Amino acid sequence: MSLLSVLDRIADVSSMDRVVSPVQRAVNAVLRPQALKDALHGTWLGHPVHPVLAQVPVGTWLSAGVLDLLPTTRRAATALIATGVAASVPTAMAGAADWSEQDPGVRRLGLLHAGMNVVALGLYVGSLRARRRGAGGLGLVLSYAGLTLAGGSAAIGGHMSYAQSSGASHSVTAARTLGHDWIDLGPMDDLPEGRPALRTGDAAGSPVPLVVVRRGGRVSVFLGACSHLGGPLFEGRVEQVGGRDCLVCPWHESAFDLDGGDAVRGPAGVPQEPLEVRTEAGHVLARLAGRHREG
Repeated sequence: MSLLSVLDRIADVSSMDRVVSPVQRAVNAVLRPQALKDALHGTWLGHPVHPVLAQVPVGTWLSAGVLDLLPTTRRAATALIATGVAASVPTAMAGAADWSEQDPGVRRLGLLHAGMNVVALGLYVGSLRARRRGAGGLGLVLSYAGLTLAGGSAAIGGHMSYAQSSGASHSVTAARTLGHDWIDLGPMDDLPEGRPALRTGDAAGSPVPLVVVRRGGRVSVFLGACSHLGGPLFEGRVEQVGGRDCLVCPWHESAFDLDGGDAVRGPAGVPQEPLEVRTEAGHVLARLAGRHREG
């Protein structure tokens, strides 16, 4: 049985929800201020911040493992281990914020990911204590055990990101199925003022949902699937968030600036995918942005 199959089976174990649900409630209670959650989601960055922060503990601990091979560089290894321990705190907070807003399967697997990280962190803290007490041999054993667990946990995190699309833009995924020609979305006068409307594009004969918002003479068009988890933005609403006109997802309340798609409020960290828009003979036309088209 492949590792992929094992991880997918774990993600299917619904009985884990008895533990996942109270942990999720606790995380949401601790990270209650929206500004804090947005910072941890990476809304300000336009990209989930957890993978960025995770490079520090993973990188320092791996480097420490190399330096520990030589007695002359073990003091430097100890400094790197301490750096990784300190960096694990904001990394864990960002991971917990993202985890709390994910699909059930991601949350189940994420619980294992987090548990392994907690044990690895404990082993590294124990390694630091042993080194300071002069028990260098024990310190080495604990740190390499921690590195093994952290490496395994990183593999699970990669599965969550790439196989389960945790943190990936579901909007961009939908864009890849859409044709590259201009799409006639109908007369501008048929669009409701200040409310999202559902229109469709064509993807090899299958409709792709688009969301259209008219504000006076301005029209914004986005892929209909929210970048966070693919929620139906055309069922959302338009409201002011942070002084900007935003389209709000009905699933998790992510808010996207209507003038460009930037995430203004999380849990979305990635912008919403906009389409180019023009009007012709009173009709609204839209097509994918140039980065999705060849030539």
